[in-house]
Amino acid sequence: MSGSKSRYDGECTESLSNSAMDLVTLQGWLDNTAFAILFITMLVYWSSVAFPKARWLGGLGTTGMALANLAIATLLIARWIEGGYFPLSNLYESLFFIIWGMTAVHLVAERMTQSQLVGAVTAPIAMGMTAFGTLTLPDHMQVSEPLVPALKSNWLMMHVSVMLLSYAALMVGALMAIAFLIITRGQSIELRGSSVGTGGFRETKLRRHGVVQAANVANLSQESDRVASGGGAAVLEKVATAPQATAPKLTPQRLTLADTLDNISYRIIGLGFPLLTIGIISGAVWANEAWGSYWSWDPKETWALITWLVFAAYLHARITKGWQGRRPAILAASGFLVVWICYLGVNILGKGLHSYGWFF
Repeated sequence: MSGSKSRYDGECTESLSNSAMDLVTLQGWLDNTAFAILFITMLVYWSSVAFPKARWLGGLGTTGMALANLAIATLLIARWIEGGYFPLSNLYESLFFIIWGMTAVHLVAERMTQSQLVGAVTAPIAMGMTAFGTLTLPDHMQVSEPLVPALKSNWLMMHVSVMLLSYAALMVGALMAIAFLIITRGQSIELRGSSVGTGGFRETKLRRHGVVQAANVANLSQESDRVASGGGAAVLEKVATAPQATAPKLTPQRLTLADTLDNISYRIIGLGFPLLTIGIISGAVWANEAWGSYWSWDPKETWALITWLVFAAYLHARITKGWQGRRPAILAASGFLVVWICYLGVNILGKGLHSYGWFF
């Protein structure tokens, strides 16, 4: 009887071991598949930009992004089943969670813009991140391991998932701003879009601007009539020195696309910023439970605050100052770099309370 029980236990152990091996094999297949799909999708999007008349390429690129999103979602679910916890405990898992979030936000942004340029910008970043996670990270960092004591908390899913989703949304919003700068060639142009969505703020601003311009034209006309009786040279000098508007040499299609990209960038960043705020607050509560302090100026905490301030400045400039176009796009583009420093850079450059399960 004892021998039979031992044999049964051995068979169960072997079965569990085989199941774990099957999951590891599935994960390896899924992350490589996601990389291959995103690589092909990137080439498709670039081809669609090079050959805009081939509209079917845009649909093929969208399908590729959707398949990559599905493959990564399946990978994360497999990790969840294998580890028994939400897969956000190390760099490999968090990286693929961000890629999943980026591909999901990309699909929304592309549907709103109806432009292949969105994929031409986001697909290379998603592909590069997938390549880093699949081909660069050592094997021991890709294996699902038991949680360290500090991560055994219900806050893991709440705090980390919200933070990573905010990174994904802010990255895509920043990439839309970079696409805007590419489309406009960095020129300062006047857009029809509104910083606050309804148009009231910008319409008021434009009306005031128009009144000032009309007043300047009237004053210039009166001055010209007054000086004309005394001599023509002064009139010519006055007219010659008057500022002249220089219209940007952009096609109407480019201007329309630039207006859409500016608006979508603002809306996506407007989605990511509240998520970042919630993530920082939930992290402070978790830190107080785990370490007895809401804020300890850990490198990750400090750069999360810097990230928050950068995008808070972006939204403040757009909503209260009425910024649109090139200036907020440059600010959002700089935010893309800040997000990467917050997510990855501080773990490479220095140790901290958030360094476990990553590089150190």
